[in-house]
Amino acid sequence: MYAALWRALPGPWPLRLVIVLVLLAAAAYLLVFHVYPWVMQTFFPTPDPTFAGSDRRSSALA
Repeated sequence: MYAALWRALPGPWPLRLVIVLVLLAAAAYLLVFHVYPWVMQTFFPTPDPTFAGSDRRSSALA
């Protein structure tokens, strides 16, 4: 399968290598900065760390 993808890329092997590296970098960027944060916010919500107490002393400690 990888051989078929390698043959589908245009140009000589150095250009193919550059294309593959750029595609891998783009995929990693999209996963790390867009997909993973969306998954974490959607499926694993973190609890709110603030304390909603009405006591004045609790707000003075924060």
